[in-house]
Amino acid sequence: MSDEKAAVRRTALHDRHVRAGGKMVPFAGWEMPVQYTSIIEEHTAVRERVGLFDVSHMGEIHLTGPRRVEEAERLTTARIADKEIGEVQYAILPTEEGGIVDDILVYKLEDLVLLVVNASNREKDFRWIASRIGSGAAAVDASQGMSQIAIQGKRARDVLGRVAGPEATSLGYYKAIRARVAGVESIVSRTGYTGELGFEVYAPWDAGPRIWDALMEAGRGDGIVPVGLGARDSLRLEMRYCLYGNDIDESTNPYEAGIGWVVRKKDAPFVGKEALAAVRKAGLRRKLVGFRLGARDIPRHGYAILSGGEEVGSVTSGGFSPTLRAGIALGYVAAAAAGEADGFSIRIRGRETLASRQDGSFVPSSVKDEGEDAE
Repeated sequence: MSDEKAAVRRTALHDRHVRAGGKMVPFAGWEMPVQYTSIIEEHTAVRERVGLFDVSHMGEIHLTGPRRVEEAERLTTARIADKEIGEVQYAILPTEEGGIVDDILVYKLEDLVLLVVNASNREKDFRWIASRIGSGAAAVDASQGMSQIAIQGKRARDVLGRVAGPEATSLGYYKAIRARVAGVESIVSRTGYTGELGFEVYAPWDAGPRIWDALMEAGRGDGIVPVGLGARDSLRLEMRYCLYGNDIDESTNPYEAGIGWVVRKKDAPFVGKEALAAVRKAGLRRKLVGFRLGARDIPRHGYAILSGGEEVGSVTSGGFSPTLRAGIALGYVAAAAAGEADGFSIRIRGRETLASRQDGSFVPSSVKDEGEDAE
């Protein structure tokens, strides 16, 4: 066995994936299921019913100590000092130059601040935080001891309610609570990466299989299916959610990526504050734009984007939308062309293919109940 293969890690649910027919592939240092049946079937199950995801490859970093909240605010763009326990925020770890170290979730809990980071960035993020954190707080990489399971879809609340109490299922959007799931003390949050009603469960590593089995059994009558990385990507792309390493990285800033709202107004200084203010004042050089194509036209990462026959950018994320039965893409376009309403094309295998500009998500969001406030 090569050193590379020996270094690939497996989640506590690996045998469940193999038993369910999961096609296992290396991803961010882990062996993960890309699909079980087909990406389209799994994608559709989440949009129409409910699906279960193993996201234990994600990283969890705990900030502890009396100044944990202040340091979380200094190191991220989140504003949590005036928020209640159980609040969750989408934020970024900004570089000193205004780039994006990572996009993360920030949980304000009773005894710690939990940062949920991307799998591919876990070690980098922890080093970055540990090298900058101030006195009165400490950072602990808790990833090795955690299983993370996401249940997503219109029937997610019903299924979760059969193995957890009402304190979990009654959570508001982007709220979290400690609750028992299948008898296991866990953190449950009303969050996800699919655009559907959903919850994510954080539990001790070895309790992952127990919770997975309980949710699969509880959802049997609702048509629950396990869902792999392939459908997770197509679901997030339909919602126009950014993927780190494709749509955002340290060379991009949140304003050009369309997530400038994560830079929350704070009087106190935070990493990259001055740089981000300067970027905003100077205006955008490019902008992340969405495109919709025909059913047979599938854009891929790196394909050229053209306006009036001139190359003005490139695709960062692209693929087939099972919901729309069409090709969809995100890509950075030069600011001068980004304001145009039409006239775009994407070069696919040497052929320029008409691409209609799409503002906002490609499909409507279903993350919130009717009348529910945003995060």
